[in-house]
Amino acid sequence: MPVPWFLLSLALGRSPMVLSLEKLMGPQDTARCSPGLSCHLWDGDVLCLPGSIVSAPGPVLVPTRLQTELVLRCHQETDCDLCVRVAIHLAVHGHWKEPKDEAKFGRAADPELEEPVNAFLQAQVVLSFQAYPTARCVLLEVQVPAALVQPGQSVGSVVFDCFEAALGAEVRLWSYTQPRYQKELNLTQQLPDCKGLEVRDSIQSCWALPWLSVSADGDDVHLVLDVSEEQHFGLSLYWNQIQGPTKPWWHKNLTGPRNITLNHTDLFPCLCIQVWPLEPDSVRTSICPFTEDPRAHRNLWRAARLRLLPPRGWQLNAPCSLLAEATLCWQAPGGGPCQSLVPPLSWANVTVNKTLELPLLNAHPNLCVQVSSWEKLQLQQCLWADSLGALKDDMLLVETRGPQDNRSLCALEPSGCTPLLSRASTRAARLGEELLQDLQSGQCLQLWEDDLRALWACPMDKYVHQRWALVWLACLLLASVLFLLFLFKKDHVKAAARARAALLLYSAEDSGFERLVGALASALFPLRVAVDLWSRRELSAQGPLAWFHAQRRQTLQEGGVVVLLFSPGAVALCREWLQDGASASAPHGPHDAFAASLSCVLPDFLQGRAPGRYLGAYFDGLLHSEAVPALFRSVPVFSLPSQLPDFLGTLQGPGAPRPGRLGQRAKQVSRALQPALDQVPSLGKDGLTALEGPGPTSSLGPESLP
Repeated sequence: MPVPWFLLSLALGRSPMVLSLEKLMGPQDTARCSPGLSCHLWDGDVLCLPGSIVSAPGPVLVPTRLQTELVLRCHQETDCDLCVRVAIHLAVHGHWKEPKDEAKFGRAADPELEEPVNAFLQAQVVLSFQAYPTARCVLLEVQVPAALVQPGQSVGSVVFDCFEAALGAEVRLWSYTQPRYQKELNLTQQLPDCKGLEVRDSIQSCWALPWLSVSADGDDVHLVLDVSEEQHFGLSLYWNQIQGPTKPWWHKNLTGPRNITLNHTDLFPCLCIQVWPLEPDSVRTSICPFTEDPRAHRNLWRAARLRLLPPRGWQLNAPCSLLAEATLCWQAPGGGPCQSLVPPLSWANVTVNKTLELPLLNAHPNLCVQVSSWEKLQLQQCLWADSLGALKDDMLLVETRGPQDNRSLCALEPSGCTPLLSRASTRAARLGEELLQDLQSGQCLQLWEDDLRALWACPMDKYVHQRWALVWLACLLLASVLFLLFLFKKDHVKAAARARAALLLYSAEDSGFERLVGALASALFPLRVAVDLWSRRELSAQGPLAWFHAQRRQTLQEGGVVVLLFSPGAVALCREWLQDGASASAPHGPHDAFAASLSCVLPDFLQGRAPGRYLGAYFDGLLHSEAVPALFRSVPVFSLPSQLPDFLGTLQGPGAPRPGRLGQRAKQVSRALQPALDQVPSLGKDGLTALEGPGPTSSLGPESLP
């Protein structure tokens, strides 16, 4: 990869760095050495023949590092060319040997010399240069005194001036010795153009060059071309890809001066700008100002696409080369991070726009490729989701093979790789024996293997089905229990609903008593109470007898009860009916449902059909228990409000609440009745006192008629 001469750290809105170069006068090549060394440059160029590597007979000089510097070779003050100065650093390679018959230090051995005090270590160093269309090789002879020789240490350097090259060219350098004792050194570098050097007044080809600057204005980037009026020049924007040829993006021939605007979304690290005058053999200036721009790098990753190509290929598409790493991972269903796998893909820089092979034996939808940059996940794609389907609930087994056919297995889970047949509380540990049997019976798919490891994908469908079968069985049992409870509750609610229907019959004494009856009917809520006070319109339209028949039939069909509310007037009407039914056949008033109902009520009592269908009640202080006709004592008769708890319990039937709650309910009803009781002359606060100190709660027994 070419190494740039300088870092064009072009922060938008600032001027680029410019290099000032040393000038060398004259066309001759020269060589000079560091102190302690002597060197000589052979006249003319030599053939570039590196030859094969041979063993060193003893200590030898070898090049260890190449260093370059740009200078100007000038024929006149304003007529210069760009030139490359090369410094070759040398070191001693090898160790001394006992002198035998061979030559040492380039001359015959003298057995009388105990040590080579006046000897020199000599080397012939070849320096090769290539820059299209030029290729040169020069030879330098270097000598170092033996006193300075220390094996493995540097002895100095030799500097060559210089190789001429064109602006913007790519140069390649090699250095080795003759004979060659090691691999040759090499260096590739990209020379700057007129824009990066202070050479506008020294190199004639730069005089007519359009000068370009880059500046920023918010989200926009401005390319400002400093070109004289009506000068014609070419401008090209291109993507400079290290891996592959450059890609032109925009090219146009223009006339200066010009100011061109780019949107920040068009920026990429490899976006370069080239400008040149429209003249024969003109020098082109190129800059790539966005290599360090964070916006350009964000745009590059947004534009990058990861493609998976059946059967086992993958490709990363991007406008520029990317410094990225790719890994293979396993994505379990249900979310969570994708777990890295062996075999790892190449950790070297990913080659963009090139199809690479995945090292797999078989494909699986849970296998994915991840592309990361600076340890940050950028892209992830699972294998051919369109053709292989959705992620599977398979267990990935990692097999490790040891010597003597020993092997160990573990299952990849979110917590790590769990050994099979372990005591861990994970799904793989619980199903360890079953998974091992599946692997041995060939039910698992082999994804990859080498000499030491292998990957297997084992289906978990049957174990999931077994688990869900137990869950469904438990759900069915729970649903059955809930259904039975619902039926039981429904029957209970129905029974409670039937007990809450009541028809309240009374004889209208006066307005105060009617208010008392209305207060009682309201206080019995949520029981469904029917009373003629609330149905005067229907009563007038149908007549008392027809209204009573309809209400009585509906109440009894719903399992309700008819409540006879006795008062002095009601007792008098009953006595009249019992003594002479014909004289009492006509109702006493247009709204007197009680008088009209006696023609239906008395037969039920006389024929024994009243128990379970009727209740009796009277108010304390308004009527004595002995005043209730004996015929009506065949059903429970309660004194109100002293016997309200028993009255409410009998009225609600089987669905009545517990005695404690009945007591609280009775107190609420009694408080609701108290204002109406106070307005009845023969009653008063004795009613509430009677509730707080109730008398006998048993119903009145049958008595003979007076």
